[in-house]
Amino acid sequence: MELQRHVCRTLHDDHAATIALLERLEVLLGRHNERRPPDGGDATVARLMKDIIFIVETEVGSHFAFEEEFVFPILASAGDREMTELLVAEHGAILPLARRLVELAKSGRDAAFAADAWSEFHRTGAELIERLVSHIQKEEMGLLPALDDLLDDSADAALALEMAARR
Repeated sequence: MELQRHVCRTLHDDHAATIALLERLEVLLGRHNERRPPDGGDATVARLMKDIIFIVETEVGSHFAFEEEFVFPILASAGDREMTELLVAEHGAILPLARRLVELAKSGRDAAFAADAWSEFHRTGAELIERLVSHIQKEEMGLLPALDDLLDDSADAALALEMAARR
């Protein structure tokens, strides 16, 4: 799929960055079961915790808000109301999970995870991966192509400016 509109390419790039982060998280969860936290002081784990915190606190919420405020209304007015309602509902389920993962990541970022915190981090991370990957796939297959077709140059430019202002 080759997206023509700037805002669609930017949303796609955000999705790709989030998928890359989730893949790193999945590798960590695969190496350490729910009852066996990683060793404290592991630089790779600390870097991943830092990246999770950064992406969720600076990107995920603002990405969702931008879509809900600017993108979904365009699609809904074009007749894609069911898709936008589903995506809004998914945002409502994903964001609390992501925020909880950040809280847990902060607790394990600089020191070893306590066993109970790791267990919750593992479960929360696995659920977030499942939900967010599925959500991104829906947006990549449905939302972005539809939006790319609906926007003209002027609307694309306005949305791109709005998106840039929020970063």
